Amino acid sequence: MDSFQIYISLLINGLSLGCIYGLIALGFVLIYKATEMVNFAQGDVMMVGAFIAFGLIAGLGLNFWLGFLLTVIIMIVFGFLLDVVVIRRLIGQPQFSIVMATIGIGYVLRFVMPYAYNVEQIAFLTPFTGGAMQVGDVTLDSGKLAAMGGTLVLCTILYLFFQRTRIGVAMQASSQNQLASYYMGIPVAFIFSLIWGISAGVAGITGVMLMPIANVMDPSIGFVAIKAFAGAVVGGFGSIPGALVGGIIIGMVEQFSDYILPAGYKDIAVYSVLLAVMVFRPEGIFSQMGRKKV
Repeated sequence: MDSFQIYISLLINGLSLGCIYGLIALGFVLIYKATEMVNFAQGDVMMVGAFIAFGLIAGLGLNFWLGFLLTVIIMIVFGFLLDVVVIRRLIGQPQFSIVMATIGIGYVLRFVMPYAYNVEQIAFLTPFTGGAMQVGDVTLDSGKLAAMGGTLVLCTILYLFFQRTRIGVAMQASSQNQLASYYMGIPVAFIFSLIWGISAGVAGITGVMLMPIANVMDPSIGFVAIKAFAGAVVGGFGSIPGALVGGIIIGMVEQFSDYILPAGYKDIAVYSVLLAVMVFRPEGIFSQMGRKKV
């Protein structure tokens, strides 16, 4: 493989991994923009979505796309109930309480999910597993192309949802000013629960998209959210476009540094980028934090 093919491969790998990081970061940002809370269980929620898809498709034998759709619906309900049952009860408490609650939720999910499936005995393949597309002398992995295409489609759908629907506009209003939204008749509590549901649905989609790329049937796969969180900070923690851009930057840095630098240095490169952004532009590339309309 010549240098051109190597760098094209690194580019595709970085973009596909960056899209995954970006979608996880998007889950962080959606919740933060609306509620000013940080859900440190976001990666573990993604893991739950992957396990549910595994159970529906590989375990019950459902068609992949039907199982995918059911996974998203289940995850939306799961996120909605997570806010109603746990998070809403912590409103008014110190932020530290919510941080510890979400960390605790993550640990519980990592402990419970492996006992729900015998992952060693069921093979799980997606329509994109093992597929490839030949473009000239470069072979492109179908799973990675699907991750990039899926990210583009999902971001477009979310953009249209927030800009063109009444619920989406209500969500934007609630995130800007909760009290004014309440007096205007917007059910703020319901909207916040719905945002948690949408965030969990995005996490579920991300878990399924990650399946052709990595072994998601590992409870520790949720720790990829650490790098996604770094991507959210790099992009600007209050910015939805910034979450995607920051995730892609982290994915690209990780892939190219893994090739260029000695073994084991890729994580140092990733967090060096994070530290540089925090020092020279602490608000992130697309900062929207603190810009709430009154």
